[in-house]
Amino acid sequence: MRKLKLQTQLSLDSFICGPNGEMDWLVWNWDEELMNYVKALTEPVDCILLGRVLAEGFIPAWAERAANPETAEPGSKKMNETPKVVFSKSLETSPWEKVTLATGDLVEEVTKLKNQPGQDLIAYGGGRFVSDLIKHGLIDDYHLFINPAAIGSGMSIFKEIDQKLNLKLVKASPFSCGIVVLHYQPA
Repeated sequence: MRKLKLQTQLSLDSFICGPNGEMDWLVWNWDEELMNYVKALTEPVDCILLGRVLAEGFIPAWAERAANPETAEPGSKKMNETPKVVFSKSLETSPWEKVTLATGDLVEEVTKLKNQPGQDLIAYGGGRFVSDLIKHGLIDDYHLFINPAAIGSGMSIFKEIDQKLNLKLVKASPFSCGIVVLHYQPA
């Protein structure tokens, strides 16, 4: 069975964005060691899962980052070439290449993907989408990129859980840019 990994950035106080979607607290000057961590995390991935809201910015942003091979960001080729599944209740057709829409029940759709042959799956957060994945126990590996900023309020990916979520720490990795990656698995 394929594993579903979550890679998301959080503030110290566990928000993925401010109350109005602010992301000005994120650390963008990643060091080489952190970029290598992400490369190792995404190397065994052959499918990216996204919610519709995040997909609308994520897919075009990575396409733009890869547009000029001389200035392409590291990882942009992988992000663009990896097939994606976008979960949506409002889209009837995909406006993007290499994208399949999942419009059915989240648990059934993700379970079907996990049972298909292939490598790992990775989800990037949009808050509502990731909250639903967590609520339904669909994440196998949590890779939480904790940024060195507390923002006081915002969107939490843990707001939808209706019972205690026990996780076991696999590894904590601090990086010189100030981010600490906490790798957890369900206990």
